Amino acid sequence: MRPQVFVTRQLPAPAMNRLAEVCDYKVGVEQGALSRDALLAGVRNADGLVCLLTDTVDREVICAGTRLRVIANVAVGHNNIDVGAARQRGIYVTNTPDVLTDSTANLTWALILALTRRIVEADAFIRAGKFTGWDFDMLLGSSITGKTLGIVGYGRIGKAVARRATGFGMQVIYCGRDDIAFRDDPHHNSIMLARQSSTSPLSQSARLDGLAARRVSFNQLIETADIITLHVPLAAATQHLIDRNAFARMKPTAYLINTARGPVVDEAAMVEALQQKRIAGAGLDVYEREPEISPPLLAMNNVVLLPHVGSATLETRTAMALLAIENTIEALSGRTPRCAIK
Repeated sequence: MRPQVFVTRQLPAPAMNRLAEVCDYKVGVEQGALSRDALLAGVRNADGLVCLLTDTVDREVICAGTRLRVIANVAVGHNNIDVGAARQRGIYVTNTPDVLTDSTANLTWALILALTRRIVEADAFIRAGKFTGWDFDMLLGSSITGKTLGIVGYGRIGKAVARRATGFGMQVIYCGRDDIAFRDDPHHNSIMLARQSSTSPLSQSARLDGLAARRVSFNQLIETADIITLHVPLAAATQHLIDRNAFARMKPTAYLINTARGPVVDEAAMVEALQQKRIAGAGLDVYEREPEISPPLLAMNNVVLLPHVGSATLETRTAMALLAIENTIEALSGRTPRCAIK
């Protein structure tokens, strides 16, 4: 008997065709988000679940799927899944790393350039019929050459963003998970300061990656960077990582970019910082209470807003879906999935 798989939303044809070679499947919805009741019903007789980041796969859903052997998330992040509850029941949880690295890094740079060069404002200016000819002071933006890019989270996507910074002539600093976890530890911060002032301008990890990036403490990064871009997963340690205290430390000329997860930023604190001109602007692809967006953000010219499209290219979304399906097939064939979450 072939394994039964519940796919919460229709995926690109190559992925569905691959799944059909090995498994029987049911699809929850053709488009949009699946209802809670439909999700609970769908997992009841399923050996595998292929889900999206908009599907909340909590303990109740996991317990309802009494036959589940794998939960394959079509995303890198997996904060929508109770991984602990799945492990207790011996269920693999998988994600889709690597395949969306370049598309998300590229979109990060699209936000940086759109924000600093006021691209969205300029487009609206033209469409409103306000362009009457070239003017010396019209829509002046901010140059990024020679400025400092601060990368919070130095995994696959963070490093890809750093590589692209080289072409723009930027200085790159970064902090990793340890620097975030110990951001309030004076001893850890003093170690980072010592590294920064050492004779070698690069950390060992930066040399190994072939990138001219310098590791600093979280607080140093927040206080020093001209552009701060977030690339951390959503977890207890990163919820509201960028809060009122962080905004108070930033330069008034700094820009914040978030293509990670919305709750990494305290959105109310960000609105306040923008309104009080404590930072220069923000480029956002994610929001704290998606799809809700704080109304004041919609009226701000120094904010660029995107509808969570970091990986939204046809090639990337197809690759993500195919990887999730391969994870599912491997688990249901008795093998350890290639992208099993440890």
